[in-house]
Amino acid sequence: MLYYLFQYLNELDIPGAGVFDYISFRAAAALITSLIISMIFGKRIINALRKQQIGESVRDLGLEGQKEKEGTPTMGGLIILSAILIPTLLFAKLHNIYVITMLIATVWLGLIGFLDDYIKVFKKNKEGLAGKFKVIGQIGVGVIVGSILYFHPDVKAHEKVDSQYVLAQNEVDVTDKHAEFNKGTDSKWIMTTDKTTTIPFVKNNEVNYSLLSGNNVWIGFAIFTLIVIFIVVAISNGANMTDGLDGLATGSSAIIGLALAVLAYVSSNLKFADYLDVMYIPFAEEMVIFISAFVGACIGFLWFNSYPAQVFMGDTGSLALGGIIAVFAISIRKELLIPVLCGIFIIENASVILQVSYFKFTKKKFGEGRRILRMAPLHHHYQKKGIHEAKIVSRFWIVGILLAVITIVTLKLR
Repeated sequence: MLYYLFQYLNELDIPGAGVFDYISFRAAAALITSLIISMIFGKRIINALRKQQIGESVRDLGLEGQKEKEGTPTMGGLIILSAILIPTLLFAKLHNIYVITMLIATVWLGLIGFLDDYIKVFKKNKEGLAGKFKVIGQIGVGVIVGSILYFHPDVKAHEKVDSQYVLAQNEVDVTDKHAEFNKGTDSKWIMTTDKTTTIPFVKNNEVNYSLLSGNNVWIGFAIFTLIVIFIVVAISNGANMTDGLDGLATGSSAIIGLALAVLAYVSSNLKFADYLDVMYIPFAEEMVIFISAFVGACIGFLWFNSYPAQVFMGDTGSLALGGIIAVFAISIRKELLIPVLCGIFIIENASVILQVSYFKFTKKKFGEGRRILRMAPLHHHYQKKGIHEAKIVSRFWIVGILLAVITIVTLKLR
């Protein structure tokens, strides 16, 4: 909203109004605003949750320090969502299709998590929202996001076919994202369709989803949408599984968000895309505003969520965080980097699947269920081994940082 106000002021030649044209300024403003919202107003929300006796109900799993968490305010994901949405609405271009997509995904997944927490807290049903309804909701956001990214005319990419993006005969300003690129026959690059993505660790690293469909539009759409749904469900549930120790999911999400911010910035900047030889995605620069607010929200919430936690995010936050990361990565065509970047979420999710599957298999074969881990998800396994909660979280963050660095290095490591 402020962008449009300052754009109008700039047209009136008001000194300083043009600063809102810079992505770096608006990204920094979004990050600072999200920190202020989450840290200052977050305290008020926590007090309100405590006053309403919206506390965590903890199952006795025999873990050290577990009972101390009983009654800690939950549904703190409302703080995270507010700190993401408000700065985005203030500083981003709200007509931008990528921003619209991220806002839809954030609100949709936040509502699913809120319903789950509401049923647990107010209806006193520890099971919360039935799993099938969660999956249906996640599938719904996958279909919407898949449809937008597959069919919307503003979702395009530019792929290099020579050493430069600029035209040989018709020079264009490299900062002009709205220039008409396909002019003449001497173009040094081509515009691809919206179905192209990036393959990590490969030199010629662009692949088009239409190759999987034989150029049939609807088959291609079905394949692409199924991929989107799978990623959203996997990462959303992975973040939910990771949210079992104070600050673990929040800190891991902030680390992932910083890496995504770098990837989004270089992919949406013509000069950096040219230098790094990566796919250029017009109009995606507004995604940097959104992800800056995301990172600020996570760091600000971590102020209260770090050990010992004063508030838990609940499914309101964890489902939304994972889904946001998934949709964002897909939007900037880096979904194939998710296994590396979101390695913590994937391992946590996989540990539960493997534990349950192996237990059922051994029970059927030997008549007695056996376990791979002392307890799943993985972080509880280390708790059972007697490692302090804060140390487990710190070590997971270190692994997350390493994975984020590897992800960013893939820009040149081919």
